[in-house]
Amino acid sequence: MAAEGRRPASRLALAAAFLSALWCVEPVNASAEELLSSGQPVKARTRSIDTFRIGTADTTFGKLTYLGGLELIAADRKVGGLSGLISLDGGNGFLAVTDNGHWVSGRIEQTVEGKPTGIADLRFAPMLGADGKTLDARWGHDTEALTLSGSGLYVTAETRNAIYRFPWPISTGKEQMIGEVALPQDIRDLPRNTGLEALAAGPEDGPLAGKLVAVAESVPSDLHDLSGFIIGPDGTERFTIRRHDRFDATDATFLPGGDMVLVERRFNLRDLIGLRLRRFNGADIVPGAVLEGELLLEADFNSQIDNMEALGVHTNENGETILTLVSDNNRSILQRALFLRFRLED
Repeated sequence: MAAEGRRPASRLALAAAFLSALWCVEPVNASAEELLSSGQPVKARTRSIDTFRIGTADTTFGKLTYLGGLELIAADRKVGGLSGLISLDGGNGFLAVTDNGHWVSGRIEQTVEGKPTGIADLRFAPMLGADGKTLDARWGHDTEALTLSGSGLYVTAETRNAIYRFPWPISTGKEQMIGEVALPQDIRDLPRNTGLEALAAGPEDGPLAGKLVAVAESVPSDLHDLSGFIIGPDGTERFTIRRHDRFDATDATFLPGGDMVLVERRFNLRDLIGLRLRRFNGADIVPGAVLEGELLLEADFNSQIDNMEALGVHTNENGETILTLVSDNNRSILQRALFLRFRLED
């Protein structure tokens, strides 16, 4: 792993740095109250979203049970554009990144069943490069996803096709980037605005331990499938995910059992808006694989969705797996920042 702006001294040095950062290190726990303590507080209100499918009271959608949702309406537009998320404290808190290079944290008020009822203690802070300058000032701010692995927090920057490493926890909001993950040239050369979008850390008790799994948002015109990358101390290996119906990848996370869930978004004039969730057996994510996955959820403009981009997962006190889906409103009055909660029944 190279420091910001530097080339790795050797392949051996790169592997050693990557291993020390990722390999079998338990993540440091952090509560919502510990995050962004020096960040800028933001006044916000929420609007409840009691039903997912418009016009019906259905809560069951295949293997997912809708628990409830919120529309976040913040007083500062810097809190808009939420593109990546990790759930903390059993779903009581979150840390997010925006697509213009800011951290956002907050506390999610919820019922015993996991239904979100409000968002409090909302704060934001600019993300800082290794030189202390904001990512916005360094033109590295198109941040789209984040994941926690070992003692590091990893963030993708789509336009630059880079993966940044930050210390964990982000307790003040003034923490500087530690460096960048060394990536091969074919990742660096992915098309702008369709590059690295989804990022997930391999489960610590499986074959992907100590590795990052990334998925490009879309595909070059001469390809059909989505490009996936397994990034580890011995280099980068590749797999593909079947692409259907003009859906693009926007985020990914691993479930407690080792499977990976991919968020797919469709947002164009031809199809209007769409959301798809697919689950992949973690054991199938290997070099050279072509993955189809299991369809968990598909929704369109008849459902309470927007530009869905972020996914967090946590396990509640009952051992149930809870998914939190978040939308990127692009800081536009025409779009919404949504927090949607589902319980995975299988």
